[in-house]
Parts: sequence; structure tokens; C-alpha cells
Amino acid sequence: MKKILSIILVVALSLALAACGKKEEGMSNDKIVVGATSVPHAEILEQAKPLLKKKGIDLQIKTFQDYVLPNKALADKEIDANYFQHIPYLESQMKDHKNYKFENAGGIHIEPIGVYSKKYKSLKDLPNGATIIMSNSVADHGRMLLLLEKEGLITLKKGVSYNAQLKDIVKNPKHLKFKADIDAGMLPKAYKNGEGDAILINTNYALDAGLNPKKDAIALEGADSPFVNIITVRKGDKNKKPVKALVDVLHSKEIQDFINKKYKGAVVPVNQ
Repeated sequence: MKKILSIILVVALSLALAACGKKEEGMSNDKIVVGATSVPHAEILEQAKPLLKKKGIDLQIKTFQDYVLPNKALADKEIDANYFQHIPYLESQMKDHKNYKFENAGGIHIEPIGVYSKKYKSLKDLPNGATIIMSNSVADHGRMLLLLEKEGLITLKKGVSYNAQLKDIVKNPKHLKFKADIDAGMLPKAYKNGEGDAILINTNYALDAGLNPKKDAIALEGADSPFVNIITVRKGDKNKKPVKALVDVLHSKEIQDFINKKYKGAVVPVNQ
């Protein structure tokens, strides 16, 4: 009998320890951990914190400094959602990483991409053979090239849109040279170092570096850009209480007013 009791106790203890060590799956109803790049995403989320608190939800923000780790962290369940990317980038990431099973929970804002130059005050002033620096993020190339086409610098092959690549340039009257091997987060540093003749910089990195897109950019993407920054979650989480509450708060008048006042057109709120 003592031997049987000992076996039962050992089994019970083992089950208890296993339960303690097991990592909880899924999202709780009163907390959400969101990964975000620092500017403007984390700043906007900070404003959302007290509004979510009123709804009984604790918002925790994990800040990232690049475009790669937030999706990896989401796939690894280190965070519940992320807020840093637009839909074309999300689609390209899911195409490249088959384990990324994500979905769009809602569009929050647009960050018009800009062209910056230490040497010239207008794109029209660019000389023949000027060097244009772009990020190494292929998902952004089409967006950048369409901006240059709109400004009259290049012509793209008919039929291409936001999936355009450098090979799709069919007319380049100024014989512009393109350099596209720099990480997006390093573009402001390249600009401040005077590299190239013009540099296309994502607005979040421009703001983070103290640049004002409305004043410092010599050309700026229109506010009608379809590159809306979204809340991204794992598939199946879109309708969970904390996610829906987060998106509702980010679409609220309080947050949209904050975005308009804080960023003065460099970041444009949307409600999608």
C-alpha cells in the first residue's frame, strides 16, 4: 500500500510541475502585448493606453528598431499583435516565411514616404547621373518608384503598380543611378552623412531621426497612398476582445486628433 501511495504522489507531483512549466497559449481577455517601431507607432500606442485601461485592458508595448523582428516575435507568440507595417510588406513577409500565419486586424494610419536631399532643393535640380538611394526592402520599391514616376523622373513599364521593381524602369532620361542596399533604419544616417544625391526615407524613420517630412522632404507621397499601416495579429485572433478594443481605440477621435496635432500631416490617420 505504501508503495502504491508513493507512486501516486510521484505521478501527482510530476503532473503539477508540468502544469506549472507549461507556457500559456493564446491571449488573455484583459491584456494585450503589441510590438511596434518607436515612432510614430509606439507613441500612438502610448496615447491609447489609458483609453484601453478604461475598457479593462492592459496594453503593454514592446519596441523594435527594425522591420524583421516584430513579425518573428508575433509568429513565436512573444507578442499578441504588431503595429509597424503596411499590407504589401505583410504579404511579402508571409510569402517569404511560410510559418507566418497572420491577418490584418485594421488600418490605422498612412506615413507618406519622402525624398530627401542635402544637395538639392528640388527633384528638378538633380543632375544627369545622380545617385538615388533606396532601402533594401523590396516591398517598398514599387511605392518609391511610383513616386519618382509621378515626379517625372522615370517611366515605368505599363501595367506595373506597387509591385514595380528597378528592372521595370523603361525610361530614365537623366540616367539616374539607384542604390538599394541600405537597411531602412539606416537611411536617415545616410542622409545626414550626405550620401547620394537624393534618398527615399520611410516617415517613421525620418521622424525618429528628428526630420520633419512636411518641411525637410523635397517630394512627399500623397495622403491617398494605399500603404496603410495596420494592426497585425495571428490568424484567428482578429475578433478577440483585446484586439477589437485596441483597433476601436486607435480609430477613436481622441487618437486621430492626437495624430493630426502631433505629426502635422507627416502621419495621416485612417479608419479602415
